[in-house]
Amino acid sequence: MHFDDSAPIYQQIAEDIRQKILSETLQPGEQLMSTTAYATAFRINPATAGKAFSLLLDEGLIEKRRGIGMFVTATAKEQIVTKYKDTYFETTLKPALKTATDLGLSETEILTYVTQYLATKRDKKL
Repeated sequence: MHFDDSAPIYQQIAEDIRQKILSETLQPGEQLMSTTAYATAFRINPATAGKAFSLLLDEGLIEKRRGIGMFVTATAKEQIVTKYKDTYFETTLKPALKTATDLGLSETEILTYVTQYLATKRDKKL
């Protein structure tokens, strides 16, 4: 994971974990690295990782099991989908499509790429 200046590090960690839950890289019931492991792996203050975990706890995406660690909740992916699905087009896809057209990509090129991408994702699920 690479941090940038776009947002506080704890928010970037939380977003990375959300994305891993959404892509099913992190499964329901799976244990997260400890704050100490995050601090060591990414050379950050353990309190920064703790702040990210607190955010995810408040959102109900992870749960703390006393003496064991933090785990992805059973409903984490569903919660993320529900929260972001309605705003995805306006906040993510529409700006990406605008950039694509500003770059001079044709409708055919954009649709071809999207079709190929979706076919690849579909084939991986089979």
